Amino acid sequence: QVQLVESGGGLVQPGSSLRLSCTAAGRAFSRSVMGWFRQSPGKERAFVAAISWSGTSTDYADSVKGRFTISQDNTKNTVYLQMNSLSPEDTAVYYCAARPTQFSTFSGRGYRQERIYDYWGQGTQVTVSS
Repeated sequence: QVQLVESGGGLVQPGSSLRLSCTAAGRAFSRSVMGWFRQSPGKERAFVAAISWSGTSTDYADSVKGRFTISQDNTKNTVYLQMNSLSPEDTAVYYCAARPTQFSTFSGRGYRQERIYDYWGQGTQVTVSS
């Protein structure tokens, strides 16, 4: 079992930066693909970014590519989402998710689907507004 707890959300102005954290407790974190998703009011939850447990594979949604960076620190059981150049369109509840796997890398867009993740955090609110 893996428990995920997100933190770092808040209210920021357009153009600002924010770093989200997701700390995991329990087994299997160190061997999991970690993903970030977000859900805006009235919209379905959408993929943001994913990272392999080795850190060598990453994937980003087109809407955040070049602005957001996913990273992890396995010594702290924590995955991060650095968000730069935030805009009101980034306003959402951000969730992290984990999918245990034996594979240290991935390719393609296979981890963009929320249904393949086994564990989810409760989310952290990010609001971008002037």
